[in-house]
Amino acid sequence: MLIAIKNMVCDRCQMIVRQQLESLGFEVKQVALGHAEIAPDPDEEQLQLIAAALKVPGFELINKESDKTVEAIKNIIIELVHYSDLSEIRTSYSDLIANRLGKDYAYLSRLFSNSQDTTIESFIIRQKVEKIKELLQYGELNLNEIAYQMGYSSSAHLSAQFKGITGVTPSQFKATERKPRKSIDKI
Repeated sequence: MLIAIKNMVCDRCQMIVRQQLESLGFEVKQVALGHAEIAPDPDEEQLQLIAAALKVPGFELINKESDKTVEAIKNIIIELVHYSDLSEIRTSYSDLIANRLGKDYAYLSRLFSNSQDTTIESFIIRQKVEKIKELLQYGELNLNEIAYQMGYSSSAHLSAQFKGITGVTPSQFKATERKPRKSIDKI
């Protein structure tokens, strides 16, 4: 059985989900961002145990199909922004999302906006800003290199979006002693 899980954003999340499911006696066939495949199929009582076990480290089971689709959109964006080289992407986010989910982008966009009170584009920008904060904090790349890696046309475009979200420029952020960041699942 494939179960959908909310708030999975990294490899450690996958490891924790696997451990939780195995501790409940399930064979875990596969774990990926947003879902896990387990055997045997759990009954209703076991699903409640799974939900309780996953809640402890901050995960949730997703039951509604629309919620599963919204979570899938988020996972695609997180995977692209945080674990891909955006300079290599040659197509729009809307095409990537629609193709991966096999659904019309207009439908996905409405569903996401109604569920999250924000647009997919805004969610992407906020994810990118958090990744930029991380890269600035590491100090290994200059702003032009970060702009290129994050798929921006220029460092000026990156700076404008960054300031629009954070209220400070990337240089001001880098100069601050305490650099506030959000965890990926809280964006």
